[in-house]
Amino acid sequence: MSSIRLYNTRTRTKQDFSPIDPADIRMYVCGPTVYDRAHLGNARPVVVFDVLFRLLRHVYGGGHVTYVRNFTDVDDKINARAAATGREISAITAETTRWFLQDMGALGALEPTHMPRATAYIGQMIAMIGDLIGAGHAYEAGGHVLFSVASYPDYGKLSGRAVDDMIAGARVEVAPYKRDPMDFVLWKPSTPDLPGWDSPWGRGRPGWHIECSAMSHDLLGDSFDIHGGGNDLIFPHHENEVAQSCCAHPEGAFANFWLHNEMLQVEGKKMSKSLGNFFTVRDLLDRGVPGEVIRFVFLSTHYRKPMDWTAEKAREAEAVLRKWRHLTEGVEPAAELDPMFLDRLKNDLDTAGSIAQLHFFASHAHEVSGQMRSQLLGCANLLGLLTPELGTWLESKDLDPLATEKIEALMAERWQARQAKDWPRADRIRDGLNAAGVRIQENKDGSYTYDLTSGFDPARLKGLE
Repeated sequence: MSSIRLYNTRTRTKQDFSPIDPADIRMYVCGPTVYDRAHLGNARPVVVFDVLFRLLRHVYGGGHVTYVRNFTDVDDKINARAAATGREISAITAETTRWFLQDMGALGALEPTHMPRATAYIGQMIAMIGDLIGAGHAYEAGGHVLFSVASYPDYGKLSGRAVDDMIAGARVEVAPYKRDPMDFVLWKPSTPDLPGWDSPWGRGRPGWHIECSAMSHDLLGDSFDIHGGGNDLIFPHHENEVAQSCCAHPEGAFANFWLHNEMLQVEGKKMSKSLGNFFTVRDLLDRGVPGEVIRFVFLSTHYRKPMDWTAEKAREAEAVLRKWRHLTEGVEPAAELDPMFLDRLKNDLDTAGSIAQLHFFASHAHEVSGQMRSQLLGCANLLGLLTPELGTWLESKDLDPLATEKIEALMAERWQARQAKDWPRADRIRDGLNAAGVRIQENKDGSYTYDLTSGFDPARLKGLE
């Protein structure tokens, strides 16, 4: 059996994953800022690293993997939302955290081992900032504490950028109290109307980057195995994490592997409210798109490639999942998973190749032994698919007998119209079925199969009478 191989952003190569301690695999993934519903792009890293979490548990044992994903609950976006709505910050963050967990649970994501909130680790952040000042890596100026980028010679190695290039092309805040334009905030003052904590530098609140360094160190130590997130976080967030963590704890290596997923598009375009293609996970769920379908579409593209969400992909995914769930009814998942499937998944989380293997099992599902159905279910479960928890959508979309009879009667009428060369009538039935959310696959002899789309509306069948 092959070992797990992962693409390491830090080395820009695919490497064999060799854990620091096989009995205690440790992974940290940057989580959401909780001020609003998670949009579709926010969900991609959750699903990607959920699959990695499942794979690590499968290989090393469920009790030997620690997965940490944080909640940022102190942030200027949260402050702005509170000011705009008149609501308490604690109420906004508690509600949004609950929404996030519900929506990600609907996509089949397991809850991490630890889900720390930034506000619960202010003391650890203050201590780390004090250590950085004491070691000459940070300084106080203008009521702020800033990290001195020049004090860390390896700054820029994670993102592969020269400091001068980063100054020219990055989001760098210009401030008169900075010694260098690249220096970033560790602590900033708070006015009375904003959240704040007492510190040696006055009442204030942490900068964004320090929270992940403090929480990962507290929960995983000064060296751990994997750090992940979207590739939009490589710079400046992860680059700054590396700098402050390695300077505060030079005895450690921080993270050995860095994994980053690519971004998401919708119908070939960047998701944007101005384009009208921006939606949250809850928007899709409320429109009747099952969470399992969203997960399947995500996993059909390798995590390091841009993913394009389309309505057509969702329809195709629903048809496949419906077929697979029917094939595996009453089947026990395989105890030993197929080596080829595992090899593909272990090869830098090749979920697209893994799903291709699931299609192979499904195409041979009618073999007498039943092994293919068992493998289909067991391997799909490792991807977080075909699980009992995600199967309720199929039950809710199963046709009642009257709707089944209506579709079959309409298809019989369509066949008769085709035989009589009554093409307008035949086309009207076909188009009406499509409009009602019934996708038909017809054969020349009049036989057919059909699938229901997420927008299936049985009431629209009545208009075809």
